[in-house]
Amino acid sequence: MKPSVMVKASIKSYSCYFPGGKLTNEQLEQELGVWSAAKIFDRTGIAVRPIAAPDECASDLGFAAAQQLFAGGACVSSDIDFLLFCSQSPDYFLPATACLLQHRLGLRTDCGAFDLNQGCSGFVYGLAVAKGLIEAGAAKNVLLITADTYTKYINAKDSGVRTLFGDAAAATLISAEDADEGLIGPFVFGTDGSGAPNLIVPAGGARHLISPETVVERKDPDGSCRSLQNLYMNGREVLDFVLREVPKAVDQLLLRWGHSIENVDHFIFHQANKFLLEQLREKLNIPASKFWMQLETCGNTVSATIPIALQNASKQGVIRSGDNVMVIGFGVGYSWAGAMIRIQ
Repeated sequence: MKPSVMVKASIKSYSCYFPGGKLTNEQLEQELGVWSAAKIFDRTGIAVRPIAAPDECASDLGFAAAQQLFAGGACVSSDIDFLLFCSQSPDYFLPATACLLQHRLGLRTDCGAFDLNQGCSGFVYGLAVAKGLIEAGAAKNVLLITADTYTKYINAKDSGVRTLFGDAAAATLISAEDADEGLIGPFVFGTDGSGAPNLIVPAGGARHLISPETVVERKDPDGSCRSLQNLYMNGREVLDFVLREVPKAVDQLLLRWGHSIENVDHFIFHQANKFLLEQLREKLNIPASKFWMQLETCGNTVSATIPIALQNASKQGVIRSGDNVMVIGFGVGYSWAGAMIRIQ
């Protein structure tokens, strides 16, 4: 017997926005003098990174992405029942940046809105929340904005992370649809807070307040400099975490989905860097033709990498209606999350 038609959550549209500032490999070679421009590209897969202006916040990028979504005709602002803003670079400690964006975007005042403080796994977390709201009957149209300006946390003399990160935002419309099968999901999630010190901005929150001490720069053995107010990443530990946990998450997701890895049409993982992604692909034995990797013009944009990749793959005709796409986010926390998406 065919199952009854029910309300299911479906991704309807994406829109991405990049700030006007640029940081090229040639600039990094000149300023840092550690790697050549060619070596930076070979290692990271990145040629240029979008950089937000000093007075440009993640909310500004998210606002622009949402405005583009509305202008594209996917919906109008009055259609939105719930706004989710995922970022680790909010405008303020309080109020929630989602509340500021509700007003700025002209959304209805009976629209729900809150922030998710998640990094590279944040898009998948946002999808799960949106799906829950829609399929519980609490909302019909959810606007998920993922936006980060990590470059504001990076010390200009830190060669370890400055080669990787860019700033960007994505706006994703998730809507209710009558369907006889799920269009988003199943999901898997994972958390290991013991890894928190390996990817962190140590000072600036309530645990470690800003003081004269927190602005003092210290030099690593490799020559990189940073203060306690800057982003710190232990690259080796993060790589080990990803190669340990992500393959297990893929296996768990396939088990919940009820199909083998051969039934996945495309794999879109968090676009961290070329070296890490190639290590993952080889460990999982995924054909290159099914594995998306495109960091050249945007770099690692944290919570926005997966929707940017989904939009680019759709525009280039790589993913099409009916395709099954596995998305996996992983990083700061440690936090990871995966989902299956049926492209409409």
